[in-house]
Amino acid sequence: MKREDLLKEPIEDITLEDLRGVEKILPVLDKIYGFSAEAIVRGSKILKDMMKDADLRFLSFTANLVSTGLRGLFADLIRKGYFNVVITTGGTIDHDIARGNGGKYYKGLFEYDDTMLRELEIHRLGNVLVPFESYGKVIEEVVRKNIDELVRIKKEWPVYELLWEFGKRIDDRNSILRAAYEKKVPIIVPGVVDGSFGTNLFIFSQFNGLRINLFEDMKMIKDLVFSCRKSGALIVGGGISKHHTIWWNQFKDGLDYAIYVTTAQEYDGSLSGAKPREAISWNKIKPVSENVVIYGDATVILPILSASLLM
Repeated sequence: MKREDLLKEPIEDITLEDLRGVEKILPVLDKIYGFSAEAIVRGSKILKDMMKDADLRFLSFTANLVSTGLRGLFADLIRKGYFNVVITTGGTIDHDIARGNGGKYYKGLFEYDDTMLRELEIHRLGNVLVPFESYGKVIEEVVRKNIDELVRIKKEWPVYELLWEFGKRIDDRNSILRAAYEKKVPIIVPGVVDGSFGTNLFIFSQFNGLRINLFEDMKMIKDLVFSCRKSGALIVGGGISKHHTIWWNQFKDGLDYAIYVTTAQEYDGSLSGAKPREAISWNKIKPVSENVVIYGDATVILPILSASLLM
């Protein structure tokens, strides 16, 4: 296959407005009730309760989702004030900067031959196609263009403040970093060096003396958790972003609301597959909390949950 045959349909971001009408599926799922239908309905009710009652609302998700059209939805949920702290992984920053600065991702198939894709200079993320020129080169150029100016402001940065500065420089309404900058919502990335953005920060720091201070990010979370009345979290996926969210909430005796959206199972003892009941044993979720685990692909589940906020 030729490169131009593969890179035909760019992925488009969605917003809450695109979901109008989707909320009508919830009464149908409530009638169906069984299995995952019940979990989605319960999750939508918990989400709305959390919005009304919790003053600290975490949005936690993994980076793979930012390569899809959910990127715009995450940005919209932040911009419209539904969540006031984000915890995510290093790749989120990569994809948001790349797509917010002209990089295009394309619709593809899981079945494409990866050796062929490498020869055509196309990365594959599931069924999402990422041309080489839409990823690493874009991120490197964005960091290179801005980092010396930021170092002149100050040498040492909390990561969440540094991300606001990069968000400030993105002219894209579907950008997660831009929305967080506008609303001054901290984006906490405990594994920030695990990706292109963090690696480029490190490389340029060897020449300009930049330092990042993750302890200041921890202080931000600590202050938010210790000062809140009630906390809740929508946790999409697992890994470090999930753990960091529930970890910090143990210091206030646990989350009051928790919605897990996952495809991971608990049989192997993984944190990603652990259910809310296990987090209760660690003091990370309150025994009296409203909580649910919804099994399924977030690209299907999250639009339905988000649409419930329009009801």
